[in-house]
Amino acid sequence: MSATTLKLNTGATMPLIGLGTWKSKPGEVQAAVECAIDVGYRHIDCAFIYLNEQEVGAGIEAKIKENKVKREDLFIVSKLWCTDHEPKDVRPALMKSLSNLKLDYLDIYLMHSPIGFVNNGNLMPRDEEGNYICNDVDYVDTYKAMEKLVDEGLVKSIGVSNFNEYQINRILKECKVVPANNQVELHPYLVQKDLVDVCQKNEITLTAYSPLGSPDRPWDTSKDPVLMKDPSVVNIAEKHGKSPAQVLIRFNIQRGINVIPKSVTPSRIKSNFEVMTFELDQADMKTLLSLGRNFRFCGAQEVKHKYYSFRENYSE
Repeated sequence: MSATTLKLNTGATMPLIGLGTWKSKPGEVQAAVECAIDVGYRHIDCAFIYLNEQEVGAGIEAKIKENKVKREDLFIVSKLWCTDHEPKDVRPALMKSLSNLKLDYLDIYLMHSPIGFVNNGNLMPRDEEGNYICNDVDYVDTYKAMEKLVDEGLVKSIGVSNFNEYQINRILKECKVVPANNQVELHPYLVQKDLVDVCQKNEITLTAYSPLGSPDRPWDTSKDPVLMKDPSVVNIAEKHGKSPAQVLIRFNIQRGINVIPKSVTPSRIKSNFEVMTFELDQADMKTLLSLGRNFRFCGAQEVKHKYYSFRENYSE
């Protein structure tokens, strides 16, 4: 069964469920992409910093050659990494991703973060004390450079990731192209109602990353809550005869939000896609929304910058 879609402000449609590829290891991600396309996924979420775009591209290419899908059937996302925020670096960065993915265009290209890093040859540049070496490039200038990619036909649309309400409103005020999407962490522990409202009011779709609580994140500690084991999530899953993961995916879909669960396990790839055959009732949604505790599994607190978007009472 194909997933339903959300309409972007460009008029294009974006499948509600996509395959996330963050943390998918080399040697695994090509098979995961091929499996996902066989199952029915048509939305693949990528990023240069995931360092697996070439394998993702190989998986896409294999399925196109098999006539399983056509390029125009797919919705492919990638992201501009933080070291390429200088306007002169934006187009070359995109061309690297297109080459890796073996594609002529992307359906959407997102700015991975409002924060720029110095471009010194390292993707995660740090000083001798281990601190990230950031630059002061204004994300508005970076976004304006991304707008030119749309004019060239290299991307169908552009958007952002990890932007807060203030930053979204600044882009709307100072740039010509309204972002088509904002990809952020969203799940019952981090419902981000104000951000969701701002984006949806301005016809900016949202994509939820880490919708399952990112259980395989490298920095996990035993003190962190485990979203898929939350008693409320488990109880709702048992009520519907579904898995906790399916409930968490369905939660965002019913909020009108795209979801990109990551897996390289065929059974989970299939299960994550099978969420259109049931619906959470009003009580379920109320319970899940009540779990909000402003908890981020991917907070990146170690990055110190004026554009760090997750701090309270943000201003520039």
